[in-house]
Amino acid sequence: MPKKVTLPPYLKPGDTVGVMAPASRVRYEDCQAGLQVLRNQWDLEILEGATLHDEHFQYSAPDEQRREELQKMLDNPNIRAILAARGGYGCSRIVDDLNFAQFKKSPKWLVGFSDLTVFLSHLNALGFAAIHAPMVKTMTNEGGGEGLESLRKALFGEPLAYEIPMHPFNREGSGKGPVTGGNLCLLAHLVGSQSAVDTAGKILFIEDINEYLYNIDRMMVQLKRAGQLQNLAGMIVGQLTDSHDNPEPTFGKTDYEIILDHTQAYNYPICFDFPVGHVPDNRALPVGLVATLEVNESGASLNYE
Repeated sequence: MPKKVTLPPYLKPGDTVGVMAPASRVRYEDCQAGLQVLRNQWDLEILEGATLHDEHFQYSAPDEQRREELQKMLDNPNIRAILAARGGYGCSRIVDDLNFAQFKKSPKWLVGFSDLTVFLSHLNALGFAAIHAPMVKTMTNEGGGEGLESLRKALFGEPLAYEIPMHPFNREGSGKGPVTGGNLCLLAHLVGSQSAVDTAGKILFIEDINEYLYNIDRMMVQLKRAGQLQNLAGMIVGQLTDSHDNPEPTFGKTDYEIILDHTQAYNYPICFDFPVGHVPDNRALPVGLVATLEVNESGASLNYE
């Protein structure tokens, strides 16, 4: 059975949260609407990192500065959650140099998606829960109201349950276990590292953006060869946004058909077209928390305990 994870304390009004850009650079003005939600609607105090203003080529700052800023937030016992401003690229360059000794004494929620899959997975492997959810830059995107509300519920400890319409590729069944996953590219990238999560007995979710179909196939082959797909309690296939094919010759399968092909040998339930990923309606999925996935002829449901 998967080991039990530690849940950081849920937030309450007046708590302090840290906001920073641990990977690619972000325009501070693009964070303003999200920061206003945190301050004015959720009644949180915000400690803003310098990485919200800095830039270093494609990064928000050089590796050491991003690592140092994140380390200070991890170590600060007054910060109850750390929210990424955006993803991009850069988290895997600094994760091995982070020290989680103080974090283990005073755990806090870490929130993000995309490149933040590195940190979510790393914390999950260490035995701590985290939240795959909209980031500050994307919190107020048009059409993202349900995703934003799900993040609020996840952070403040309110019940999380989702009902998903039927998809023809769904595989019926019921599975219960801790939820884990994130960006497909990053999950494949983490195989063989200390940040990789043992997926046995878990509900694995995947999403991605702007990938060639042949590369989606290659990443699924990687997970399959690494044993990451064979003993799941269930699988959630999110949004594979803007996936594209070679002009000639074509790959011959759609993105969802590729996923279906690489999971056909297994008998756990699978839900396709879940609202998670690089889309406005990006629902919060806490990783490490136990949930039940039910898939039947009318659709699917995911209910957290």
